[in-house]
Amino acid sequence: MPTHFLTGEELTAAELRTLVERALELRSDRLGSRALEGRSVALVFDKPSTRTRVSFETGVYELGGHPLVLREGELQLTRGESLRDTALVLSRMVHAIGVRTGPHETVVELARHASVPVINMLTRDHHPCQALADLATLRDRFGTLEGLKLAYVGDGNNVARSLLIAGGRAGVEVSVSSPPELSLPGVPPLAPADAVRSAHAVYTDVWVSIGDEDEADRKRALLAPYRLDEELLAQARSDAVAMHCLPAHPGEEISEGVLYGERSAVWDQAENRLHTQKALLELLLA
Repeated sequence: MPTHFLTGEELTAAELRTLVERALELRSDRLGSRALEGRSVALVFDKPSTRTRVSFETGVYELGGHPLVLREGELQLTRGESLRDTALVLSRMVHAIGVRTGPHETVVELARHASVPVINMLTRDHHPCQALADLATLRDRFGTLEGLKLAYVGDGNNVARSLLIAGGRAGVEVSVSSPPELSLPGVPPLAPADAVRSAHAVYTDVWVSIGDEDEADRKRALLAPYRLDEELLAQARSDAVAMHCLPAHPGEEISEGVLYGERSAVWDQAENRLHTQKALLELLLA
């Protein structure tokens, strides 16, 4: 059983499959588990959040626990207290720590000194909780994960990296199509049409993430050929679904017709953040 959840590599293939199945059970019985009865979870947010905050705060509550939301500026970290000291103090008071921040090194350092599970709710390098929800969405849509193909088209970012990790564990083939200038290290450039061929799901993300505003024009120019629209989706399987981790910018990285169309699995992905994170909390705190 993993101690922390920082990249998704902490889970074995068997643990990942069990977590996804448990998430679907929890979705059908929202209040069927009280695994966090009498426990508190600190949720530290250094970045704005909609889905992450609502899903984690609601999930801890539905499991019978107390979510302690700590926003940017509400910890002594802003006055120079070290991550080590923060981890040591929080470990004496709460049963788990979730962190949504920028540098991945922040969650690594907290985990190094914490005696309770640390969960990466998002960093610049990894977004493993999103990948869990994506796998649950695919499992629900297609009845299995083994042998599926997911094509990610767009910026080679934290979401793409987490999909490669989680997909590999789950038996999902993940192909990534990004401009060479924005590709993940070690992932060769692939044309969008080649990536989506035979895909069960076509996935994209925003072109300009938080902190990338200075590069906005450059990234939009590079990513313009990588838009997820009806034409690109038509090159995947006839039963393929469209996926996006949100927030979306219709008309930019995804067309409005695809985002809100019949083949969109986007809103299931958003909901499944709640259920997979509850299953994760159960696993880490059981």
